[in-house]
Amino acid sequence: MPAKHWISAVCLAAFVSPLCVAAEQPENRLECLAPADPGGGWDFTCRQFAASLRSLGITDKSMQTINMAGAAGGVAYAHVVSKRNGNDGTIVAASSSNAIRLAQNQYPGMTSDDVTWLGALGADYAVLAVRQDSKLHTLQDMFDALSKNIKSVKFSGGSGVLGLDQVNLLRVLSKGGIDSVRNVTYLDFNNGANAITQVLGGHLDVVSGDISEVSSFIESGDLRVLAVLSDKRLPPPLDNLPTAREQGVDVVAPNWRGFYAPAGISASDKKFWTDAIDTVYQSDHWKEIMRRNGLVPFHMTGDEFENFVKDQIASLNETMQMIK
Repeated sequence: MPAKHWISAVCLAAFVSPLCVAAEQPENRLECLAPADPGGGWDFTCRQFAASLRSLGITDKSMQTINMAGAAGGVAYAHVVSKRNGNDGTIVAASSSNAIRLAQNQYPGMTSDDVTWLGALGADYAVLAVRQDSKLHTLQDMFDALSKNIKSVKFSGGSGVLGLDQVNLLRVLSKGGIDSVRNVTYLDFNNGANAITQVLGGHLDVVSGDISEVSSFIESGDLRVLAVLSDKRLPPPLDNLPTAREQGVDVVAPNWRGFYAPAGISASDKKFWTDAIDTVYQSDHWKEIMRRNGLVPFHMTGDEFENFVKDQIASLNETMQMIK
């Protein structure tokens, strides 16, 4: 039986679960581009999704994760637009960070129409975290220190200058009564892993990132969370982490995680990927990944997801105009 028809056989046999993907799998080799170095949220999204495809029997092929860091996702975006048009085996990890860059026109000459938006399979809430031995234990500790000396607390993030990590931080500081937010020391790195390393090494004090990026460091005891930017506490095992809202700082910042593909893929190829995202999201396997890493339910695919992304870009554009 030709490889491209293997998925239909899996659906008929139903040996994995009642879930299946009926569309033919892509003919090209499967690759997931992570627009950052290993260890960040985009890398996490690619690797966990690739493992899920095989674990659930959605494909008989291995999917390789290729790290393509640079320009807050811009290098990967430009690569896909210019070199991968119509490639049915390529997908790219995406998030709200892409939306904010597109809202800022930071991908020169490119818009949201230049790729195929596939879907989202969870959301990451933003967090502010410190080393375990940090003298900062609450957001108020941080605000007090900054009020005395704006340079006394140094921050890191991995989503680019005025990217999602920095915007979330600015929102928290503004709500906390810090007037001179533009004087805060904030260093940006290519990805969340490098931003975390700077805090772990004692070079910087607070990392602004996502819960999936810091969860393993929380579990190991290397990092301690000052605040999760969620509307309520995360489900176990992360339900002991305080929210910003319960500390009097009303900032909620979910970061969706999903994928886009090159423009020019066929309707059947798009269906394969959207069906695969639907199947992975509905599986107990993915629910456990979400539980372990603090992801919260957030799911849409196809045209609904494309419309959502474009609406988010328009909304972020308005926000950025206010910051300017």
